[in-house]
Amino acid sequence: MTTSALPAEVLDVRDADLVRDGTALLHRVSLTVRPGEHWALLGANGAGKSTLLGLLGALTHPTRGTVRVLGHELGRVDLRTLRSYVGHVNPRHPLRSPLTVRDVVLTGLTNSVEPVPRWRPTAEQETEADRLVQLMGLGHRREARWPTLSQGERSRTLIARALMPSPRLLLLDEPATGLDVAGREQLVERLDTLRTAYPELASVLVTHHVEELPPGTTHALLLRDGRVLASGPADDVLTGELISVCFDHPVTLSRVEGRWNVRARHRSTTG
Repeated sequence: MTTSALPAEVLDVRDADLVRDGTALLHRVSLTVRPGEHWALLGANGAGKSTLLGLLGALTHPTRGTVRVLGHELGRVDLRTLRSYVGHVNPRHPLRSPLTVRDVVLTGLTNSVEPVPRWRPTAEQETEADRLVQLMGLGHRREARWPTLSQGERSRTLIARALMPSPRLLLLDEPATGLDVAGREQLVERLDTLRTAYPELASVLVTHHVEELPPGTTHALLLRDGRVLASGPADDVLTGELISVCFDHPVTLSRVEGRWNVRARHRSTTG
């Protein structure tokens, strides 16, 4: 498989359905992501966000429709090779060993949870791991061990790990899960630095909270009951009206200094 040239589309999903145990989880979903675009994928619990992310990360196949990742159609390409070009950040990373931050980042090269026996990184790879640790604001915690890290530090460590093999697509599955305000803001700040550090990198970030979106979010897709409610440039999609429909609750959406905020809109009463 050759991926030396960047395709015009990093992701190209056409009318994808996913049926599991007779239940339709996704219905006629279409999405196109190009290099340098940063997408938000929003929806209520059970809307199909993580299911769609599994398709985008070549972890599952569609029941119907087509999914192309980096120009290669799922079902016609070696998924193990393709996944090496996709950085997948899962905050539920199942690590149990007391690895250091640096060692966790280096496991991104072997796509493994634990270090691979008898494998050793090169000096250049160690230097790159240190650079990514610094980029994520964790230089002072490079030798800290996984059990001692806060949830926010773990999230940023996992992003550095995902970047280690120089992916062309970064998938973030609710990276702010369990973070306090400080941890969330540190995460958002570091995510926004990726725009300038990796101008060709595309990303898709799954969340149910617009407050977690970096200012550099360029596009958004709203899912409701496994169907696309709206998709396109962030300013067109992230509106109070569409978010209200997506979450089945009236809200008002505002944007200040590039960040979105949402609050409930009280229904008027009479009598």
